[in-house]
Amino acid sequence: MTQKTHYPSFNVMDEEDAWDDHTQEIVQSRLSATPRHQALSRQEADLLEALCARLLDDDKPAVLRFVLRHFDQTLHSSPGEGQRKAGVPEGKTLIRQGLRAVEQCAKAAHASSFAKLGPDRQRKLLEEIGAGTAQPQEAWAGVPQQPFFQKLLTLTVEAYCSHPEVWSEIGYAGPAYPRGYVRTQLGRLDPWEAKAGQ
Repeated sequence: MTQKTHYPSFNVMDEEDAWDDHTQEIVQSRLSATPRHQALSRQEADLLEALCARLLDDDKPAVLRFVLRHFDQTLHSSPGEGQRKAGVPEGKTLIRQGLRAVEQCAKAAHASSFAKLGPDRQRKLLEEIGAGTAQPQEAWAGVPQQPFFQKLLTLTVEAYCSHPEVWSEIGYAGPAYPRGYVRTQLGRLDPWEAKAGQ
């Protein structure tokens, strides 16, 4: 997909000097996501990259690397979950077993890995998983499809919307601390905020 933005010349990183050192460190680390993983296997990472790219309709390598790092950290050192529905396995198990089930479905329907399917077939399979109708059903034994899809979507979007490259595209001027946003009235912008068309 060709990304379109209302803020073609805006780069949120031009504002990093206005952030405190701790904030700068956090945001800069998101730009240098390493492809090495602690929990994800290479096969899992390749599959997740294809799934996330289709969910987001965005295939920018730096952003997808950061999304994968978020999944890897969740699988490696997640502090746990506050709550989950009865019959839904813990997040780490749900993700891993769900990924295996996605591959089984892709191979059963198309004799191919999900990552090698065309965009339309990938999208259709994701829609079926989201609706809880992906086949074969036996691939999903012990893995409820809809909770898996929701977990996949949640982790993908929360990482994607935390990346500075995405901030620039949507015109988000970055963390408010310590400078703060002053012009909070509708239609008024602080001098450092993105202006549409520029």
